[in-house]
Amino acid sequence: MLDCTYRVQIPHRTGQLAAVMTAIAKGDGLIGDVVTVSVGPEHSIREITVEVRDIDQAGQIAALVDQLEGARVVWHQDRAMLRHEGGKLMIDAIHPIQTVQQMRDVYTPGVARVCRAIADRPHLASQYTMISRSVAICTNGTRVLGLGNIGPVASMPVMEGKAVFYRQFAGLSAMPILIDAEDVDTFVETVIRIAPTFGGIHLEDIATPGCFEIEERLIDALVQPVMHDDVHGTAVVGVAAAIVACRHAGIELAGATVGQLGLGAAGVGIGALMVDAGVYRVLGFDPQPASHQRAIDSGIELADMDTVVQEADVLVATTGRPGLIAPDMVQPGQVILALTNPDPEIAPEEARAAGAAFAADGRSVNNVLGFPGIFRGALAAGAKRITREMKLAAARTLAGLTKGDELVPDPLDQGVHDAVAQSVREAADQSGVSRPEIATPVL
Repeated sequence: MLDCTYRVQIPHRTGQLAAVMTAIAKGDGLIGDVVTVSVGPEHSIREITVEVRDIDQAGQIAALVDQLEGARVVWHQDRAMLRHEGGKLMIDAIHPIQTVQQMRDVYTPGVARVCRAIADRPHLASQYTMISRSVAICTNGTRVLGLGNIGPVASMPVMEGKAVFYRQFAGLSAMPILIDAEDVDTFVETVIRIAPTFGGIHLEDIATPGCFEIEERLIDALVQPVMHDDVHGTAVVGVAAAIVACRHAGIELAGATVGQLGLGAAGVGIGALMVDAGVYRVLGFDPQPASHQRAIDSGIELADMDTVVQEADVLVATTGRPGLIAPDMVQPGQVILALTNPDPEIAPEEARAAGAAFAADGRSVNNVLGFPGIFRGALAAGAKRITREMKLAAARTLAGLTKGDELVPDPLDQGVHDAVAQSVREAADQSGVSRPEIATPVL
């Protein structure tokens, strides 16, 4: 599915907009936003957003509108492509230079005094540079969303998107770092060499099993916090969703058996954090053995798929296989989180109709709720690493911020990210990983 925007010129007369809407409906388009661009004595111009299956359907709808007397589609385009024109990021100065004195302050000769101060006392870099407020988003593009190995350059729009959320929700500057290397050694060496530039290292869209080794080696090698978001950010939001889903279903998560279908990066992350959260039992299944030992080491019991589905009070699926869970496999009273996007292992309405007490899909569980606040809290504490206590604090905070029938809080609510950051900072202090001398200054 995609959202397509149509700029349409319409006769400025009663009923003409309704005729356009009817034509769009005839083409099986789902109408979203309608924005008036201009109104004139003869014509008005509006931009209408329509959800369509693909580009071919978008063209068919444009043709139907063009058939209306006096109406004309000026242009139509995929909204995502429009939003990405020119990229999504830029680097800008905090303080513009407007006088010669200001130039002398930020560059020569004034800058030399700051450089000497940092050379003598390296921890001052957190106060006088952007290092403590910056995150490197590192990828090799080997496992991008549901697209697979598309390479580092094609992954850039995802990395830019992550950086946008860091800026908006955490006040951090995040820079995509595209690493053209699939082997673990080269990737790790590259990140180690550029790491002094950044306060934190965010790993993204790296294929298993290499992503696990990369993360472990970087955690050992660096003094900055390192986190693979596909593993841990997804786990934080997944566990938060499970807490809330169990609350809706009247299940006590601590005493439940959790079934995890799919033991890739997200699956192992969710299952492991469930274990850390004190869940009674976590069963896991994946036909590919690559992550089996890692799952076992994390406290996840391996079982066949039928056993996992039948014994789970809470069933979480991150398999990448739409339709994997048939309705007749659903157990009465079960909680089901089918998280594969865009098409889940089972549609929530099908799961509920088959007897599930609660069901949701991946549209609700978005790791944008996790990583901005997690890193903001870690950098605010000057944390050396991101601990399980910090991740659990984030998950429990998210679960506590849900309202009504929500599964997770609103990802656009700034207060949510602030609360996650604060809870992570407090957990870092309690975990003994804080370094106050390099904590992020107040923004």
